[in-house]
Amino acid sequence: MALIHRDSPYPHWEFVDPGCGDLLRLVPERGGLVTGWRCSGNEILYFDAERFADPAKSVRGGIPVLFPICGGLPGNRLPLPRGTFELPQHGFARDQSWQLSELPDGSGVQLQLTDSPETLRAYPFAFGLTLELRLEPGALAIRATVANHSDDPMPFSLGLHPYFEVSDLAVVGFDGLPERCFNHLTMAEDTTTTQIEQLEEGIDLLVRPSGNVRLIDQVSGRRITLQTSHPLDLVVLWSDPPRPMVCLEPWSGPRSALISGDRRLELAPGANMALTTRYQVS
Repeated sequence: MALIHRDSPYPHWEFVDPGCGDLLRLVPERGGLVTGWRCSGNEILYFDAERFADPAKSVRGGIPVLFPICGGLPGNRLPLPRGTFELPQHGFARDQSWQLSELPDGSGVQLQLTDSPETLRAYPFAFGLTLELRLEPGALAIRATVANHSDDPMPFSLGLHPYFEVSDLAVVGFDGLPERCFNHLTMAEDTTTTQIEQLEEGIDLLVRPSGNVRLIDQVSGRRITLQTSHPLDLVVLWSDPPRPMVCLEPWSGPRSALISGDRRLELAPGANMALTTRYQVS
């Protein structure tokens, strides 16, 4: 079996590609979290295991899942026709327990999350969310399927929040970024190059690229390309110095999309939608 349980350095499940030895580490009970990705013998993700050991603290590392919103809402409140609901930043998926299984073809793993009494208090929809993670040569392909099992139209946003380890924030570069961005720290438009120059001080920005975005570690020479695909084609860049990492995140909609309507996704009762993204390492 390619999917096995490990107790060290923390309890987790490990999926190994029997062909090339690439692997994923996962902790399904902690938000369906991917805590590690080894590709061509290299650890790609940043992961703060010491912080992870304290469940009272938010995770710093791996690939948290953002659903049913990306970012936060004013006052953490979601107004809907049936009332107003309290929904925390980035939603609740990263705090829930998921079900983990190996994909039938052996190419990766599947994580599944469904509604519960807890999620229904914050988001009054019966839903299904499935993530398929496949190891490919030098890459990780992710397919998310969102299903609406309720009787009403279901608005949502979806995003991923991967932390990529870098050698030095001072020498990180990017390709594929547009000239303008939206600065989440000031909640105003800004010049992208001006923001990238502040990577060592901490940035939080959203861009709307026309294609793929590449993170370049100029010390190691590693290049991580986020291959975008509509509707998961907005990109958020975030740094948290002095941590040696940069988040390169695909989002389907900006902050407050469920209120503003800007790229808000909506599923009819009984409908489902697939969203895909891929990270290539070179």
